[in-house]
Amino acid sequence: MVPGMMCDERIFSPQIESLSDEIELSIADISSFASIEELASDVLKKAPQKFSLLGHSMGGIVAMEMYSQEPDRIEKLVLMDTNPKAELEEIKAQRKPQIRDVAEGKLLKVMRDEMKPNYLAESKNQDIILSICMDMAMSLGPDVFINQSMALQERADQQSTIQSITIPVLIVCGSEDKLCTVERHELMHNMICNSELIIINNAGHMPTLEQPNETTEVLKKWLMN
Repeated sequence: MVPGMMCDERIFSPQIESLSDEIELSIADISSFASIEELASDVLKKAPQKFSLLGHSMGGIVAMEMYSQEPDRIEKLVLMDTNPKAELEEIKAQRKPQIRDVAEGKLLKVMRDEMKPNYLAESKNQDIILSICMDMAMSLGPDVFINQSMALQERADQQSTIQSITIPVLIVCGSEDKLCTVERHELMHNMICNSELIIINNAGHMPTLEQPNETTEVLKKWLMN
């Protein structure tokens, strides 16, 4: 399980609690390098010889690169609320002042004002989930934010990679994801011949926390089939 930007194992905590008795789970660390290629290589070095792979958001981008590097090791792939395309120039430009501000000690402000408001669908649990997201980000710290931002800025387009995938792929997206839209996931579904697309209703970019029971059941049914 590869978490998204500024997330750790807590992004998958409901799934870990529900699935760990039946599936051996491990959570990847994608904090130490400033390139997607190096992050993917590092996760592969620490992974079993054969495994199923789930990537959420930035973790999905790393997962696509892992498949590009060593496709024969991955048995099943879950791509969740992610994006196969390279960074748009306008998004690259937006990251530069964010990196500068975080380097100047303003991580809390950047996460609170510019990133987290786009993450979630409206719900009664929104404040609790935002608090978890902020806690994850602050515990990872500014160096991780800068590394991950730089990695995303310069990432390769993975559309040719996903078109080459031959293993089973589950594509999951929150119905109200503003960062990685449903249309982007439909694009991936159309590119991958052996894929299934599931939309989690009443969820934004974090369906693992926003709709934990439904997301867990989707993963359990698909992974154990």
